[in-house]
Amino acid sequence: MPRPATVRFYVDADLLGLAHILAGARSDVTYPGDPGAVTRDKRVRPPCPVASPAVLDDEWIPVVAKAGWLIITRDGQIQHRLKELRSVAESGARMVALNTGEATTIWNQLQIVARQWERIEPVVDLPGPFIFRASKTTLTNLDIV
Repeated sequence: MPRPATVRFYVDADLLGLAHILAGARSDVTYPGDPGAVTRDKRVRPPCPVASPAVLDDEWIPVVAKAGWLIITRDGQIQHRLKELRSVAESGARMVALNTGEATTIWNQLQIVARQWERIEPVVDLPGPFIFRASKTTLTNLDIV
């Protein structure tokens, strides 16, 4: 009988192509609308509680934060959007936002994530709220206060 997967990363709807690649490669990644799966390592990933990519940011951010998952998004302007920023702060969400200037295609998004993964993975254990910006060369903590 397959063992349950422990989800640790949530990939936002603005990165669905990347989400499918990562969820296919790792049992600890989910995304909005994920029906769940038996992963390559024979673990059972449950369906994502965010049932659709159409769910608004201020609705899904608290759900994902409560689950304890690190959010990976391409929303490079989130630190300037009061409603979403408030949702991150109030829920204690932990987020990595890919640099929108570089994350223009699925290939570029994958390059950023692959190059920064050794820096991204440890922040999954840091307490929130926080937003890091990931580019091909750096992972930078953004001031969200």
